[in-house]
Formats: sequence, structure tokens, C-alpha cells
Amino acid sequence: MKVSLFVTCLIDTIQPNVGKATVEVLERLGVEVEFPEAQVCCGQPAFNSGYTKETIKAAKNMIKAFESAEYVVTPSGSCKAMFLEYPRLLKDDLVWSARAEALASKTYEFTEFIVDILHVTDVGARLKGKGTYHTSCHMTRLLRIKNAPFTLLSNVKDLSMIPLPKAENCCGFGGTFSVKMMPISEQMVDEKVTSIEEVEAEYLIGADCGCLLNIGGRIDRLNKPIKVMHIAEVLNSH
Repeated sequence: MKVSLFVTCLIDTIQPNVGKATVEVLERLGVEVEFPEAQVCCGQPAFNSGYTKETIKAAKNMIKAFESAEYVVTPSGSCKAMFLEYPRLLKDDLVWSARAEALASKTYEFTEFIVDILHVTDVGARLKGKGTYHTSCHMTRLLRIKNAPFTLLSNVKDLSMIPLPKAENCCGFGGTFSVKMMPISEQMVDEKVTSIEEVEAEYLIGADCGCLLNIGGRIDRLNKPIKVMHIAEVLNSH
């Protein structure tokens, strides 16, 4: 089986280790991974800010970049959710609407692909310690991917997973929200850090890099001894 990796901007520019872990896990599961070099930003920042024309330009580029892929896999629920917006953005374009639908239908979030397409629930990972999981808004509310991450984490050897209090609450990132509404965002992420501390977690695990950067940044500023990890990194641990 061959997949095309949609690596996302945050991973490409800030957290390349997450992209590396994603590839290594998939290859260990027998998947051939390719990387279309024509991919750029999916257009989500422009879309969230109301710049429709710019978003459509980005969407068309991404549709072309992944058109020949059998499957598209991304370690970001947020960015997969953006691909699902393409059919609505291009619904009145006879040429591009079907192409947008095709891309949306073959795109999978990383954990969703492993559990639902590969039918794997144990990737052979090992990580000693106590962890808790942040359920990001895009993953749970838009994609409704709720079970796959927990299924995979439950089979990581030596990792004790503790439910996160108030897990349904947003971490305060929300893309441009964290910039435009900084005081509110800060209070939201402080609440999230407090919840993590309540369960005495050594690891805060998540599947969206935006959330992890936001929470991790606050943890660093507060000098808390908590390691922030993307779920791909956890599943690549031995």
C-alpha cells in the first residue's frame, strides 16, 4: 500500500520530528510513503480569516499536488478538516468540485488511517510513564475521531494513560484566535495546564501540532516538568 504524506506547515517548519515519526511508524506497518513536493499550505489560516479567494488558490494547488495519490495521510486533524472544506468552497465550479470531493474522500488523519484502514491497534510502541491525552477540537468536533487515538495509546507498553479532566475544553489556540484574543486564550491554556497537573501526568499527548505548540509553550513558560508529545512520536517510541 502506498500513501502520500500531507505533512502540514507547522510540522514542516517547526516540528519536523513529528513528520519523521509519522513516516517511520507507517513504514514499520508496511506502508510505502511518498511526499509530493508541490504541497504547500492548505489555506486554513486564510480561510479562518475570511480570505476566500486566497483559500481557493491554495485549495486548487493542494488538489493538484495529491491528485494521483491512492491515500493521503496527515498527522493533523485540523488540516484534514480543511481538506473537507474544499468541496464546499468549490461547489459552484464544475471543473474543480469533483476533484475536491475526490481529495476529501481519500484523506485520513494519522491514527484514523492506522486503525480504520490498516486495522492495526498495536504498533509495538513502548513508553514508560504516565500520560494524558488532549482531545483537540477539530479531531473530536469536526472529524469525530474519538476512539482511534485512545485505542492505539492503550496498547503502548509501560504507558499508563490517565483521563484528562475537562478534556472537552478548548486549549485556547484556535489559530488566529490565540493572537486576536490573547488574554482569553491565555486563561484557557492555563486551565488546560492545571488539568494536566491534576493527574500528575509526565506526558501530555495530542494529535494536532497547533494545540501542542500552544500548550507546550505555556508549560515551558511556567517551568512545568511535563513533556509534550505528538501521538506519532509516542507510537514511534521503543
